[in-house]
Formats: sequence, C-alpha cells, structure tokens
Amino acid sequence: MRKNHQSIFIQKILILSLMLGASLSSGIIVLCKLNSCLAKNKEDTSINNIANNMKTQQRLEELKTTMLNIWQQQAQAKGYSYAVPSNYLGKTITAAKLTPEKKVIALTFDDGPWPESTNQVLDILKKNNIKGTFFVLGQNIKNYPNLLKRESAEGHVIGNHTWHHWYQFLNRQLAAYEIDHTADLIYQITGVKANLFRPPGGIMHNGVADYARNSNYAIILWSADSVDYSRPPVTKLIHNVFKEAKSGGIVLMHDGGGNRSKTVQALPEIIAKFQKEGYSFVTIPELLEMQNHDQKLVAHSK
Repeated sequence: MRKNHQSIFIQKILILSLMLGASLSSGIIVLCKLNSCLAKNKEDTSINNIANNMKTQQRLEELKTTMLNIWQQQAQAKGYSYAVPSNYLGKTITAAKLTPEKKVIALTFDDGPWPESTNQVLDILKKNNIKGTFFVLGQNIKNYPNLLKRESAEGHVIGNHTWHHWYQFLNRQLAAYEIDHTADLIYQITGVKANLFRPPGGIMHNGVADYARNSNYAIILWSADSVDYSRPPVTKLIHNVFKEAKSGGIVLMHDGGGNRSKTVQALPEIIAKFQKEGYSFVTIPELLEMQNHDQKLVAHSK
C-alpha cells in the first residue's frame, strides 16, 4: 500500500515538473515573440520617421523652389535697383573717403557694350573673380543686347551713360530722351532699374547731369583716368591709372567706343599691380556703402 502511495506521489511530481517545464517554455517563447515584435515595431517606427523626414525635406525644397520662382517673377515684373545708400542719390561722387586701413578700388568701364573688347574685358574680370561697373550707351545695348545680358548675369553693375554720348547742350526734352530711353532698354534687357549715371566726358553743365540729378541718380565721375580713349602705349596707360590711384578711388577705362585693344592688354597688368599693392576690387555701390558705413562709425565715435 505504501509503495502505491509512493508511486502516485512520484507520478504527481513528474506531472508537475512537466507542467512547469511547459509553462516555462511557453513563457520563453512568448517573451521571444514579444522582444521580436518590439524590435520590429522599433524598426518600423525608424523607417517611418526616415520616410516622414524625407517627405518633409522634399516639401521644404519644393516650397523654396516655389518661393524663389515667385521672387524672380516679382523682381522681373518690378525691376530692382542696386543698393546705393539713399544719401548719395542726386549727389556727385568722384571717390570715396575711407578709413586708412582699407585699400579698395573700383574699376569702371564706359561706352560699351562693344563687339570683341567687351567680351575680352569680361573674360579678364571673370578669370580674376572681379566685379566691375559698366556705364553703357543706349545705342550700343540696342545693337549688342547679349553683351549687356552677360555683364548683368556675371554680377557686374550697370550704369546709365546716355543714348548717344553727346557733349553739346541738351534741353530738358532731349536730356530726358538720352537718359530715360537708355534706362528703359537696360530694364527691358536685364530687369535692372539703373540708379547710377555717368555724364559723357564728365561734362556737368550741358543739361544732362542736371536731369539725372533731378531724377535721383547718383552721378559717378572718377579719380583716376587711364586716358585709354587716346590709345596710348600700354605702359603709359598703366602709368596713367596709378599716378592718381588711391584707396576709395574710381578708375575710368573704356570697353567700347572704338579700338580698345590697348585697354585689354593693360587690364591684367593693372589688376596684378593693384593686387600686389594690397588692394581689393569693389563695385560702385559697394564703394558707396563702405563710405557710408565709415562715416556712421566716425559720427558715432564723436
């Protein structure tokens, strides 16, 4: 009888062990499945986050592209002017007064655009990563609009130099035609509303400069004349530039109006010499902005 009880007891122990083992195995299986599920959910979440981020980035890029297109359309519709400080509009400038430690110079080119020589000047400026200021004639941009487009597209500043380059006295009606007709064509070709003006020959008393002043142009003359229009030898041309050159100065050269091969030959040497003397090159708007900044600093210090 005792043996039977022992046998039954052992059987119960075995059954309980089996049941416990089965429960433990089931628990392990469930735990493994749970961990696998969590890992998969984490992976799915990560994938979803990456996908959402990519979609957001794509939407942002599309929005930026749309905004840029809108801005460009508005700029083309309204036109834009160069950032000339308002206190220089209607004024005459021959050079900028800057603090002594600054060594900058502005290269300006008149009477273009002109076949061959304008492209040659632009090639030289591009090679040296320099921006210039071009005072253009209406009759020339009518004949060579693609040259004006290149000047503007490559970041150079465009100024008004009248339509015909006449020196004689002009009444208000003729002066208006010379300036406004040129300005309209500059705008039609580039979208720029020119606010810089250089009177032909630097003549200030033949009615043209007065009209430009009353039309709120900044009238830009020069402090260093290359006299390249007379086609001097290259060495003489370079000497002409540097005998009057100083920081804040405006150099007068010509890319149009005749044979400018001497200017094209001299320009790389002029650039190299200025660089050797520690100069940087700026456009007229940049030069005026620098002077404006320096004057504000001086006024503040006082």
